[in-house]
Amino acid sequence: MTAAPDHLPPLAGLESARLDWRQDDSGESAPHSSAFDDVYFSRHDGRAETEHVFLAANRLPERFRDWQAPRPFVIGETGFGTGLNMLCAWACFDAHAPAGARLHLVSTEKFPLARDDLARALAAWPDLAERAAALVAQWPEPVAGVHRLWLDERVTLDLHFGDTTERLALLDGAVDAWFLDGFAPSKNPEMWHDALFAAMASRSRPGATFATFTCAGVVKRGLRAAGFAWRKVPGFGRKREMLAGEIETPPADERRGSTPWLTPPAVQTARRVAVIGAGLAGTTVAAALARRGVAVTLIDREAPGAGASGNAQGALYVKLAADTNLQSRTYLSGLLHSRRWLEALDPDHALWSPGGVLQLATGERETRRQARFLANHPLPASVVRGVDAEEATRLVGLDLLHGGLGLSHGGLDYPLAGWVRPDALCRRLAASDGVSAYRGEVRELSPIAEDDENGGWRLTLAGDGGTDTIEVDQVVIAAASASSGFAQTAALPLQPVRGQISRLTLPQGAPAPARVVCAGGYVMPPIDGTLTFGASFAPNDADATPREADHAFNLAELERTLPGYAAALAEAGADLSPEALDGRAAVRAASPDKSPYAGPVPDAEAWRRDYAAMAKDATLIPATPGRHHPGLWISAAHGSRGLASAPLCAELIASRICDEPLPLEAPLADHLHPGRRVIRDLIRGR
Repeated sequence: MTAAPDHLPPLAGLESARLDWRQDDSGESAPHSSAFDDVYFSRHDGRAETEHVFLAANRLPERFRDWQAPRPFVIGETGFGTGLNMLCAWACFDAHAPAGARLHLVSTEKFPLARDDLARALAAWPDLAERAAALVAQWPEPVAGVHRLWLDERVTLDLHFGDTTERLALLDGAVDAWFLDGFAPSKNPEMWHDALFAAMASRSRPGATFATFTCAGVVKRGLRAAGFAWRKVPGFGRKREMLAGEIETPPADERRGSTPWLTPPAVQTARRVAVIGAGLAGTTVAAALARRGVAVTLIDREAPGAGASGNAQGALYVKLAADTNLQSRTYLSGLLHSRRWLEALDPDHALWSPGGVLQLATGERETRRQARFLANHPLPASVVRGVDAEEATRLVGLDLLHGGLGLSHGGLDYPLAGWVRPDALCRRLAASDGVSAYRGEVRELSPIAEDDENGGWRLTLAGDGGTDTIEVDQVVIAAASASSGFAQTAALPLQPVRGQISRLTLPQGAPAPARVVCAGGYVMPPIDGTLTFGASFAPNDADATPREADHAFNLAELERTLPGYAAALAEAGADLSPEALDGRAAVRAASPDKSPYAGPVPDAEAWRRDYAAMAKDATLIPATPGRHHPGLWISAAHGSRGLASAPLCAELIASRICDEPLPLEAPLADHLHPGRRVIRDLIRGR
């Protein structure tokens, strides 16, 4: 039995696969691993081998044909390689599965191919060209972690980049069929060991099957020890035999031994879900659930994107800690996730711009912090890189405009970041098929039957037409600082934080940054002739009325961020007096530890009773699983970085509700769990 590690490996980029291209038996060129001296597939018969070894031996055609479960069928793979196995599984699913079925693919890869090599390898199969194009278009950067790709409306692929055994131990999800692949045990003995088979067993559903091309003794012994029954079956081509089998009773998941309160709630039917709040957190959840066939009622007192998500322009950015921590890992995963998600949602860039973000170091202390960050996190330059003052000036673009503007410090450049139109994005998501909007306020939220874990929820609403009541299977609360205003969420601390942006209509020919620039504040490239900069930061202030004093603050912050830029704007004819600026104030919500809440709502009273012993001794951990309010979820406390966190948190919640593998590692899902503060306060005697 394999428990998930309580820590994650260093945040880093991965070495890409080193390939050469050799002629196979048919005389065609095929990819060959230089590191493992083995082929990825034979161009002559690689497709047929995949279909025989992995599809037929796992009985996928008939299992797909008979699949009626509301959750997706899940395939796990040890070694993604070129993706041929997964593309063939997808084609098989399309050929045999009923229209309402869904497929979820999970695959590990320690040495991901470069994008061009991937495209070249898959070009060998013209009938897979459309599927291959969808994969190549979303191919992620070689960064350790989970990368979710939406291959089409029914098929999702989670790429877990990193060591296979380590990645499976970190997987939060269960598998129906395994493709036990990878280079041969004689070529890659580090992969084929007992810990791998134990991790597979712990992440299997009862009755999960497996198939593999090899009959090596180490594989047979390891599978049997982990609980798999195996049998020899005819192999493909020159291989006389291969292995196939199943595991009827997987071992219990031991990962919750030290954190039983984080045990996920039992899966419930979710045909109808109410989402409270139509900002970025709520609309991303609504769209994620609707994509899975759930009927969603989206409830808000105003129109979608009218609150803190109502700015016309917002920065998609992160500020990562110099030393690795769970919060930084979560936000980096969120940034990469949002970038792929936005590209899939809006490939024409009508709602966003992938223009990059420059995080300036405006002093020596920040310069040293950024240098430490780069030393600790060897990430690809395509994700983040250090730039000197000259390069930073060039990226911002102001050196090429009116008068020139040289920066005195460099910074960190995030090429994959950029800016988004949050208000328009919320409206687009709220209009997703399967989402219906209700304008009103939730006055009361109560379980339909207190003693029935599957009884659903009753919402009492006050709207334009008076009082109304709706009943749903489950509820997601995504109402920013108002999210803690229900009896069930009162134990989750949320701090209102007022922020005000300033907007300036630029005169003709005025200089403007070509990139989002962040320092103490931020300034963005203009849209529709308007420059947006800010923002003020006022904790525990819930007044959304714009103030001239905050415009003055934002102007001062603009000068600190880009010294001399305000003077250049004034010289171009701009009126930079606070009273002449337009602006917008809004109230965001923050948690005490500045990470979002994303997950099931804990039954705080039950937790205080069940874990009372920990108030006196934190090592006295009862084995009682954490109790939650059945079918009640929350996505809140996204603060000023919701564009990098809300879409990923939405996928996390939708995946939990719909019984799917999670889009990030188990320790990161635990880090986001809303109950973390209840336990912390209990231990500290609060």
